[in-house]
Amino acid sequence: MTLNGRLPRWFAALTTMVVACGAAVAQTKEVTFAHQDMLVPLRTVMESGELEKATGYKINWRMFGGGGDVIRAMASGDVQIGEAGSSPIAAAASQGQDIHLFWILDDIADAEALVARNGSGIASVADLKGKKVATPFVSTAHYQLLAALNDAKVNAKEVQILNMRPPEVAAAWERGDIDATFIWDPVLTKVKGNGKVVISSGDIAKLGKPTFDAIMVNKAWAEKNQDFVTKLIAAIAKQDADYNAAKAKWTADSEDVKAVAKIVGAKPEDVPAAMAAYNFPSAKEQASNTWLGGGKDGGVAKAMADTANFLKEQGRITAVAADYSAFVNPTYAAAAAK
Repeated sequence: MTLNGRLPRWFAALTTMVVACGAAVAQTKEVTFAHQDMLVPLRTVMESGELEKATGYKINWRMFGGGGDVIRAMASGDVQIGEAGSSPIAAAASQGQDIHLFWILDDIADAEALVARNGSGIASVADLKGKKVATPFVSTAHYQLLAALNDAKVNAKEVQILNMRPPEVAAAWERGDIDATFIWDPVLTKVKGNGKVVISSGDIAKLGKPTFDAIMVNKAWAEKNQDFVTKLIAAIAKQDADYNAAKAKWTADSEDVKAVAKIVGAKPEDVPAAMAAYNFPSAKEQASNTWLGGGKDGGVAKAMADTANFLKEQGRITAVAADYSAFVNPTYAAAAAK
């Protein structure tokens, strides 16, 4: 009953409390996800909103220019989940960041490469001495560039290595400011237009330096939001499986390819070939010792340790962790594989 058309004070107070509690609950179902411009099947469910439907969370998508930026954003607490390459993730773990790597976004395979500008006089890695080479620092491309120089017995100090994010690399290439770049798509396709591949990430993997892109999460946040992470991985695993089963259908005029191109700012006609350069391990493969499983001797933990040791040798980090399996969580991939 109202008094003179007004609600009783106790009822108004109760209503305010209910609304406040509802807002608090809603707030817990929100997450910020840092992504980059890698061409992967995940982009299609980002564009469609399927991940929000599957998890029930509001996902704030934020695009970053490199893995170094992602790990800094996660360290600040602004981002809970993020994509980064194996090199920046190894760096973050080495610095004691509270993260879990829980999904392999892609096995980079031949999807990154060192491209030399036509007329630059660069025909081999050894020819990089004195040249300007751009790459995003602390990225997998940066790690691979250093590994290639090390294998060719070229002192990195003899090369003008410039720290540039992908859009900056594209602009510098257009202006003719750089001689070469170690980069990924969509910029990789652009620079190949008037350049040639000197060495690829696949070539460097054969030297015992494999690289991959992965999704990591703030460990404490994941423990409180396990249902979200489980449903997220189930949806991503399904999309990866759909791609692996029907790559021929991912043509320039397909809706899936258009969605990928829209998210990363690529041309649809460039997407199919660029995506084909990556490998996308299944949930079962990811849960195995080849990737996330196996503890300290698992593929990912060993790759992170090897990467960290290399980065320390290059002066990029100051310490190496005793066991990188502490930063790897295979349980979500295992659940998605069932």
